[in-house]
Amino acid sequence: MLLETAAETVAGKIRRQEFVEVFAHHDADGIAAASILCHAMLRAGIRFRLRVRSEVTAADITGDTAYLLCDIGSGIKDLPETTMVVDHHLPEFGGEFHVNPRLAGIDGDRELSGAGTAYFVAQQLGDNRDLAGLVIPGIIGDGQEMAGKNLEIFNEGIANGIIVPDRGLKLPGRDMTERWYMATSPYLDGISGAEPVITGILDQARDLAKGQNETRLDTLLSRVVLETAQKTTLPSLMALYGDTFHLQREVIEDAHALTAVIDACGKTGHGDIGATLCLRSSRDLDAAWEITRQHRVRVIDAVKGARPHEGAAGVFEVQGATLSSDVADILARDLPHEVPILVYAQGQGMCHISARSPGGRSASLGLVVREIAAACGGTGGGHLIRAGATIPCDRIADFTRGWQEALAS
Repeated sequence: MLLETAAETVAGKIRRQEFVEVFAHHDADGIAAASILCHAMLRAGIRFRLRVRSEVTAADITGDTAYLLCDIGSGIKDLPETTMVVDHHLPEFGGEFHVNPRLAGIDGDRELSGAGTAYFVAQQLGDNRDLAGLVIPGIIGDGQEMAGKNLEIFNEGIANGIIVPDRGLKLPGRDMTERWYMATSPYLDGISGAEPVITGILDQARDLAKGQNETRLDTLLSRVVLETAQKTTLPSLMALYGDTFHLQREVIEDAHALTAVIDACGKTGHGDIGATLCLRSSRDLDAAWEITRQHRVRVIDAVKGARPHEGAAGVFEVQGATLSSDVADILARDLPHEVPILVYAQGQGMCHISARSPGGRSASLGLVVREIAAACGGTGGGHLIRAGATIPCDRIADFTRGWQEALAS
């Protein structure tokens, strides 16, 4: 089925509702996706309640209420048939009201995010072209490419004056020191979280500006590369500077900053604040930035303290159940590794697991993780090169054993 046809089917069902329960995945893509559809429903006079979750199960979908799942749900086979799912993960749900680029032959890992999928549904609910800017956090947050349908939305946003492309430093932060201090995408070993080192590098870059009270960016980037090159992958170093995007309608104009803030809010249990920002309220902006700073510092500390799992290459344990995803991204993307990465963290009797393929190498992690998690009494799934699972902590040895066997086969 064409993506646009599926989007029209789901939009038609939304339009027939007086009230919709919305669940959003707790990362930048999920919060942006749900916010796009909440904007569209608000404009169409449809009431809703939005909740941000790390996971959803079929047991959460109860009663006769209309449920809409954003960036989550595709991997759940036993959802009620009437559930509406707008997602881009590997599909298992077979209901009629399911919009997923993979079902239309589109690469959901690289060419259309959950937010982008939601944008197509929103366009079927009315003229919501001004929401194109909220698709960008989905692209950035999920490490996607500006290609395919993503590029189509991006170009439309430029044509309508919603997105303004630029070039510059891609690290989020309110000032230059904070940008380097909070650097987790990419993570810079020896610089991220190291304020004295950052101060020294910035001072030298200012000195070479010859009293102009500004920072020489070329000098700054050169110093950073020299400081971190031996411990950081080339693609990560190249990602420091490049394409940036000004989002003309959003409360945080810089797209990389908006992505970082809503992602941190979602992963720390403040998804309501992240969604509020996407719904264009600046009331909690200062609080959101402080949440982001604290979250990124915890991620940096978790990377430094990641403990290799004995006898299992590429498997690490970290402290903090909300940190495994970000740490897995860093270990697979920014620090040189040859094998797929598995990171787990324990919390309240459950282990939260994140799997990544280094350098975006082709893999089938979503399928592998789903099967192993099910065998361990848990749930899992995701993308081909990024996946996650939740299992009872007393089954982690079984999971890592199954993981190693899958990699060896």
